Amino acid sequence: MNLLRYIQPLQPANTVKQSPNVVPYKKVPTQNFQDVLNQHNSLKISKHASQRLAQRNIKINEVEWQKITSKVLEAKEKGVQEPLVVTPKTTMIVSAKNMTVITAMSREESENQLFTNIDGTIILS
Repeated sequence: MNLLRYIQPLQPANTVKQSPNVVPYKKVPTQNFQDVLNQHNSLKISKHASQRLAQRNIKINEVEWQKITSKVLEAKEKGVQEPLVVTPKTTMIVSAKNMTVITAMSREESENQLFTNIDGTIILS
């Protein structure tokens, strides 16, 4: 058996053509584990909730967001999927599963409201 007919000769490097779809390797900036974890554990605001906060002139500072986020994570660990979050200024419905504020209103607006499709309540003072 003649094996030479199965062996292809090597081509010089300058004659090898690259596919036009080949993308050169680029080094991707790395993130440390804590940064990645924080991204997945921080609250996002839906477009709807963002509009409501703006329309109602509701502002929540960083310390309050951290408190709310912490309590939503705690509720999520206990199996709560859609808590009602009540703060001194606002009332919000949050998707703990997606870590997203679904809607928000001022406390005055929420006084005579009926909230449905929630499975937990977080009250912050």
